[in-house]
Amino acid sequence: MKHQCKVTVLKKECFTDLQETYLADPKSGSCPVFEEGQEFLFERDGDKDDFWNFYRGTFPCAEAWDCISRYIYTALQGGSIMRGWTNDEKMMIACCNDGTRPVIFKIERIDIEE
Repeated sequence: MKHQCKVTVLKKECFTDLQETYLADPKSGSCPVFEEGQEFLFERDGDKDDFWNFYRGTFPCAEAWDCISRYIYTALQGGSIMRGWTNDEKMMIACCNDGTRPVIFKIERIDIEE
């Protein structure tokens, strides 16, 4: 069985009260990098290895990548992303670590019969 991983941007939040209190630019607003509904598909098959190559120059945010890449890697290996935490062990909801404008992602393992 082969596996893919789909990452979907579910939601962008913006905490203006925190931005006004703590940021150098108090009017930063929501994340300018991602859009709700945006999708990324990762595959590992033969010479194609999106996990190691997709991020380099293509995935738009290193901070978000750092937060979600472990779940992507697990999905591409066919593992349980979050057994016992979500209602589907092939799915995880995670977010980037920007505390004033987090982006929330849905990470899904896709199983492909060979």
